[in-house]
Formats: sequence, C-alpha cells, structure tokens
Amino acid sequence: MTTPVTTIDQRFSAPEAAAASWDETRRVLEQAELFWITTVRSDGRPHVTPLVAVWADGAIHFTTGPGEQKAVNLRANPHVVLTTGCHRWDSGLDVIVEGDAVRVTDEDVLKHLAEAWTSKWDGRWQFTVRDAAFYDNGFPSHAYSVTPAKIFAYAKGDPFGQTRHRFDA
Repeated sequence: MTTPVTTIDQRFSAPEAAAASWDETRRVLEQAELFWITTVRSDGRPHVTPLVAVWADGAIHFTTGPGEQKAVNLRANPHVVLTTGCHRWDSGLDVIVEGDAVRVTDEDVLKHLAEAWTSKWDGRWQFTVRDAAFYDNGFPSHAYSVTPAKIFAYAKGDPFGQTRHRFDA
C-alpha cells in the first residue's frame, strides 16, 4: 500500500486543527476491536452490523457467513463503509474506511489472515482454512478484503478536525 495523500478539511475542523497523521489513523485501524460495516441491500436500503476485523497488508479484512445479510448484499454490490472509533464526544479518533469488498479465496492468503486474527485476538479467534473459506465451530465463513479508496479520521475534542486520507491520488 502506498502512503496516502493526507489533508485536513477546514470546513469541518477547528481553525487550529492539524490533520491526523497516517500513522495515528493506521494505529486506530490496527488496534480496533470492533467495526461497524455498512453494505447496501438490493433495494438500496443500507444494512449496518458490528463485526471484528483485522488490518493487515494495507487492507481491512472481515468475515461473514455465506447466508448472512451482508454476504447477500456483497454479491450484488461490493461497496462498503467500515467505521470504528469510540463513543466519547470530546476525545478520540473515529475512522471511516470506504472501499470495495473482495472475497478472498486464495488458501495461502487465508492462512495468513487466520494467523492475523489469532495474533490480534490472543487466540480467541481460531480459524482453520479449507475449501476457500474459514471454519470456526464447523461453520464456514467467507473472508473479504477492503483496500481503502478513502479513509476519514475525525479527531474529537479541542481542537476537532476532519482528515481525509486518499489512496487514488
């Protein structure tokens, strides 16, 4: 992954605010325990649900069962938004990732990602890989990768600021 072009949006920031650094934003993505994913239903309505994810190799990765609503939605529309941060108003950094979810089926990549889940979660998430899927408790999960198109970082508190990290420039 290339280093993004980072800018602060003065329209939505305090005059003295500085852009959140890419290192700070990436740290939030690496350490977050919970994300909220938004997918789009076939009739255009949004679907939002919490999930665990890992940041690895310049992308965010998540899993879903093949029959879950988000998997159904992704088969028709790969556009997603993943959100993480904190529930506090006056401190912290909320991060929003926009991109397209691509199913991961390569067994070597899946094994690498299974190790990433195990490492991040101190062994609480143990996936085995077979048939181009993760298995946990006997049930298959499909893994998806989202390479960011844009990432927004919202610094809360004093000074507040909105940073945009763009990867397409």
